[in-house]
Amino acid sequence: MDLRSLRYFIAVLEAGSLSRAAGTLYIAQPALTAQIKKLEAELGTQLFDRSHAGVTPTPAGLQLYDDARRLLSDADAMRERIQRLPQGPEGSVTVALPFLLASLLIGPVLARLKASHPRIRVFVLDDLSLLVKKAMLDRRADVGLLVDSPQVDGLSCRPLAREPMFFCGCDSTGELARHLQASGGRKTTTRRAANAIPEIDFGLAAAQPLVLQSRRFAIRRSVEDAATALGVSLDIVHEHDSTRVIRSLYTSGAGFTFTPACALPEASTPNRPGWIVARVVRPDLSRTYTLATPVDRVPDAATQVVIDALSQEARRMIEAGEWNAQWLGRR
Repeated sequence: MDLRSLRYFIAVLEAGSLSRAAGTLYIAQPALTAQIKKLEAELGTQLFDRSHAGVTPTPAGLQLYDDARRLLSDADAMRERIQRLPQGPEGSVTVALPFLLASLLIGPVLARLKASHPRIRVFVLDDLSLLVKKAMLDRRADVGLLVDSPQVDGLSCRPLAREPMFFCGCDSTGELARHLQASGGRKTTTRRAANAIPEIDFGLAAAQPLVLQSRRFAIRRSVEDAATALGVSLDIVHEHDSTRVIRSLYTSGAGFTFTPACALPEASTPNRPGWIVARVVRPDLSRTYTLATPVDRVPDAATQVVIDALSQEARRMIEAGEWNAQWLGRR
């Protein structure tokens, strides 16, 4: 006896006819008749009285009907209870990361987690790099991606990736483009490959009119540190903390800016005559990302899933060429 046979039996009794029941069950009537006869043989009793008008349940059939309905109801309830059990890790995880990196990385990560672990809820804190570190130290985030912070007291840190910095803006006169170099220090030509990103010496970039954020931002501090080391001055014509304002300024030709590789898709989009994007060299400017968790808290199962998703997606994007960066994480 199986549950399917009992469902067939109930359908026949409620329909009062083998032919009508066969229609509702979408099976052939001979097959349904065979199932009912098999059930009667297993129970050793007749369940229906048959006539040209249809079928009528015997006393044994009526008893089986009551018992079968309870049994099938219990089976359905058991299935629902099992399906409601947690399927893999579940819980809430808060991730803190710099907002420029968030625009590139967090979307694919959240999509991946939604498909693989729908019971995990991820909250995102995207902010300045200094505030990302503070969120981790204040225990407001479970996982953080820190900028240029290889070690932080109170946090367990491991390297994730390093990305170069780029110089971009509108070279309306074409004067600056003549000084750009192909990768490796060779002079560029006007017919260089469209997908080849040239290089620019930091000293030359620093001498251009610059649109930068304040020293609260890691990019500004990196640029100023490099300028101090070379003994050059920066020509800052606009200073604003809003990334939208900065982008509006440099895309309109008000000056040049420095941007990390994770923001390169946005920096490369303006379709303007004289638009340049060049990697900063001599010295190379770069940002290193560290994956951090509280040192005294072992990540639970849900947090570990998020950590793995961040690492795997970052590595995938780097290897696929979607993020111009060097993978530093675990192989």
